[in-house]
Amino acid sequence: MDLLPHSGTYELRDDVHLAAPPPHPSEPPQINPNPLVTAPAPPTSGVKISPVIIKPRCNSPGLFKTITLGSTTSDLRIIKEHDYDGRHSAETGSSNHIFNGTAPAFGEGALALTLSHGKDASGLKRRKPKNNIVKSSSSFISRVITNDYALKRLADRNPGGLYVFANINRAFQWLDFSAKNKHDPLAKILFTKAHILSHDVNEATKSVSHLDVVMGSSTGDIFWYEPMSQKYARINKNSSINGSPVVHIQWIPGSENLFLAAHSNGCLIVYDKEKEDAPFVPEESGENLNPVDEENSDISQSSLNILKSVNSPNQRTNPVSCWKVSNHRINSFAFSPDRRHLAVVVEDGTLRIMDYLEERFSELTWSRLLDVFTSYYGGIICICWSPDGNYIVTGGQDDLISIWSFKERKIVARCPGHNSWVTCVAFDPWCCDERNYRFGSVGDDCRLLLWDFSVAMLHRPKALQATARQRNSIIAGSLYAASRSRTESNPTGRLRSDSMQTGNTPHERSEGAMYHPVEPRAMTAQLPPILSKVIGDDPVSWIGFLEDSIMTSSLEGHIRTWDRPHEGKIKDEINTPKTSSSGISGLGSRPLMSTPST
Repeated sequence: MDLLPHSGTYELRDDVHLAAPPPHPSEPPQINPNPLVTAPAPPTSGVKISPVIIKPRCNSPGLFKTITLGSTTSDLRIIKEHDYDGRHSAETGSSNHIFNGTAPAFGEGALALTLSHGKDASGLKRRKPKNNIVKSSSSFISRVITNDYALKRLADRNPGGLYVFANINRAFQWLDFSAKNKHDPLAKILFTKAHILSHDVNEATKSVSHLDVVMGSSTGDIFWYEPMSQKYARINKNSSINGSPVVHIQWIPGSENLFLAAHSNGCLIVYDKEKEDAPFVPEESGENLNPVDEENSDISQSSLNILKSVNSPNQRTNPVSCWKVSNHRINSFAFSPDRRHLAVVVEDGTLRIMDYLEERFSELTWSRLLDVFTSYYGGIICICWSPDGNYIVTGGQDDLISIWSFKERKIVARCPGHNSWVTCVAFDPWCCDERNYRFGSVGDDCRLLLWDFSVAMLHRPKALQATARQRNSIIAGSLYAASRSRTESNPTGRLRSDSMQTGNTPHERSEGAMYHPVEPRAMTAQLPPILSKVIGDDPVSWIGFLEDSIMTSSLEGHIRTWDRPHEGKIKDEINTPKTSSSGISGLGSRPLMSTPST
């Protein structure tokens, strides 16, 4: 099918290629590397970027209503692509928050945590790292390259311009995408052996003169970097707290000091950027709080241990809190827009949802862990919340996108379209309203896919329809059987309120997490993409949505930006008869719009 005509054509604006640095001379060269060798290779990740706009045009994010264009009987209302009034220009769809102050801050009420900040807890004076990165003699840093005209460029640039922080192997770059020469970095850090796997910019502290950036590395070290002053600090130095790689890192929403890091050994750790490190020994509360029957593999996956509580009296040093989520690698996590819930995806194929603000103990359970869902098969790699917090989208090693309803605690649809592992998913908040959603996904198949999703688009699978017809024919002659069927029906096994009950019902422990077994593909609704496009020759590792564009980054360092279609072009394309099946002729030198590949 063609892309919906109101969406227009996304034209390629930029393709910035970051050069991959060679290995450090101290690293032994790999001679004829064998891909079948069993020796573990150092962890790496594709290029991931953190886009930052210091002063966006709108300060309050949120969903916006749209008008219907064309038929008023359409189930999917038309979404305007270009309407700047009342919209938020935050950096990416995955980091937007539509709720302001609806949840307490993490650690609120923890006396020891409050006292540990002393006078600076009031936030009157914002600290910066102490070490000058340009003059640093640390063996952790190999070289720092700064732009000779950086100060002048910073003084003259528009605060509404776009900064981009990007990692590629052992290099980390700070780029100004509002400049003509986007390839020329403002600063470039080369690490000796560590590869940066993830990074994040604090939205709560960003200003014209200050940015807080945290990076997680393959050695387990965490790098706190302030690019304006070129100062830095190392956290978890020499693996004093946790020695496994930091695969994902993110600031806790609304916090100036606290951030959450996911380590590859299955631990989630809350750090404070202003605290010193100390050798970490799990506290007594770190004993197994969720003893389960190991013979029941389904229930055992919902166990969760706390190694240090935010309410611990020992809050003078890092870590602030430590949770053992799994014995498998944590691939990613995402905070809900209301800032209360945390969704974690693990290599064992589970999606775990927890209320990370609560620490209530009841006998053998910990109330933070709420639900555990399982993938069709393989690990889950990426995750994103919808802007209103009603849905969670994941992608993984089963080459599928899965849509989960947070309110109904169940899978809503599976989305086939990728031919390899899905590496990143993100919602487009400028194309979402109360009923309709748009999100994008990228993967190792070098493809970018766009999806439009609404409740009205989901159809009952044929397997469920056949089951419903058969069940109705059996019970039609018996009022008693019909009455008993209504009494014993389980709403958690339904696809929708009018769907027939499936055979997979959740298992629940008393006051503990609810484990949801995998739903068969034949019993789950499927959603096709509205666009599928190969955008390069190397795997794509990241996707994000800006107010005026879509951005992607790839394994080999390509950062591509596509402009959204303008409203005038959209109307012209709607009124112009189609001359080809793709509907993209004559619109840009390299348009993104195409029909989904078969």
